[in-house]
Amino acid sequence: MPVMANRNTTPDPAQPPPSGTWPEDRAPGVGPWIGPWPDDPRFDQRLLADGDRRNVQDRYRYWSLEAIQADLTQRAQPFHVAIENWEHDFNIGAIVRSANAFGAAGVHIVGRRRWNRRGAMVTDRYLTVHHHPTVADLVSYAAAAGLVIVGIDNLAGAEPLERAKLPRACLLLFGQEGPGLSGQAVGAASYLYEITQYGSTRSLNAGAAAAIAMYHWALQHARPGG
Repeated sequence: MPVMANRNTTPDPAQPPPSGTWPEDRAPGVGPWIGPWPDDPRFDQRLLADGDRRNVQDRYRYWSLEAIQADLTQRAQPFHVAIENWEHDFNIGAIVRSANAFGAAGVHIVGRRRWNRRGAMVTDRYLTVHHHPTVADLVSYAAAAGLVIVGIDNLAGAEPLERAKLPRACLLLFGQEGPGLSGQAVGAASYLYEITQYGSTRSLNAGAAAAIAMYHWALQHARPGG
C-alpha cells in the first residue's frame, strides 16, 4: 500500500472549533493526495482529491466507506454487543462507538428502533446495526448465531467481571441508564456480571461500563491486529 502524503497526526476532535474551520496545519486527518494516484479500488477518488478528515484510523485514510465496511467485516472479532432501548437511552451512541473501536461483529438495539446517533460519531456507518423489537427476538438471533448471552449489570447475584472468563463467541448485553437490564434480559442471560466499584456512586455510566466490559473481553480473546 502506498505511503500517504500530507499526514497530520493531530487527533481527530469530537467537535470542530467554534468557527467551524481549522488552520490548515492543525486540520485533523490528511489533505489531498500528492503524487501519482494509487491504483487501488479501495481508494475513494473524491477523498484523494479533497483530503480525508474523517474519524478513522490511518490505515483507512482515503478508503471508501464500502471498502472500510468490507475490511471491518472480514476482520471482526467474534463478539456482539446489545443494548436495551426502552426509554431512548442517550448512551447508545457511545456504546456503538466503543463497539466499533473493539471490532465487534455486530451491534443490536433492543426495543425502540430510534436512538441518538450523535455520540456514535458516525461509527455506526461502519458496523452492522440490528434492531430487535423484543428480548425474545434477540435471544432467537443469538441462538441461531451460536452466541452466549452475557448480561452486564450491578444486580444481586451478579459475579465480579474482573474474575470472569468470558465466552469467546458471546453477546454482551447492557441495560439502559437508570433502570439497567430488564427482567426479561436478566432471564435470557447465561451469565450475569457486574463491574466492581469502590466509590459512593450506585452505578457507572452505561457507556463507560460497556467500554470496560468490551476491553475485558478483548484482553482475553482479541486477535492481535484485529
